[in-house]
Amino acid sequence: MQQAISFLTSKDKTLKFILDNFGNPIIQKRDEGFASMCHIILEQQVSIASAKACYTKLENYFRTISPEIIFNSNDLELKNCSVSRQKIIYLKDLALKVLSNEIDFQSYSAKSEEQIRKELITIKGVGNWSIEVYLMFCLQSPDIIPLGDIAIKNTLKELYNCETLEEMQSISDNWKPFRTFASYTIWHYYLKKRNKI
Repeated sequence: MQQAISFLTSKDKTLKFILDNFGNPIIQKRDEGFASMCHIILEQQVSIASAKACYTKLENYFRTISPEIIFNSNDLELKNCSVSRQKIIYLKDLALKVLSNEIDFQSYSAKSEEQIRKELITIKGVGNWSIEVYLMFCLQSPDIIPLGDIAIKNTLKELYNCETLEEMQSISDNWKPFRTFASYTIWHYYLKKRNKI
């Protein structure tokens, strides 16, 4: 972490301001595998609290969140755990792809980021944001910037006076090879400013 802080604060005065005034971000670590990918799918386009509540309902109901259990569950069971109709389709497709060995989470420690992206993008409902969150939280990839994240985009607009994705990409290029820590720092600022942590 210290290497990332030293690098980023020397390259970017805005990130230095955040770290100096709001402290270091909390680095999240989630388990690798199917259950974490389910949680990430549930987090799409809803609040963190809402997704966590839904995931907790699944845990309490099924006890174990595994591909076999999710695939063999009926839609009403999942709906009663607050999973939307669309996300039921996504979770079932993820489960099917794991059961058919199209997705192998255990192999990811030996695969390149590009290979992982190619696999995960085949899951219904999974796009770049979901993949990048998995890479950041579960695989601890050091150089990820999820520009599809609404909090990241809004905070970049606020702090850097930029509007386009190209401008945001250009700003984040300055943070390589520590874009993940920079992303955590941006999220940290976003939440602190809104008294959410």
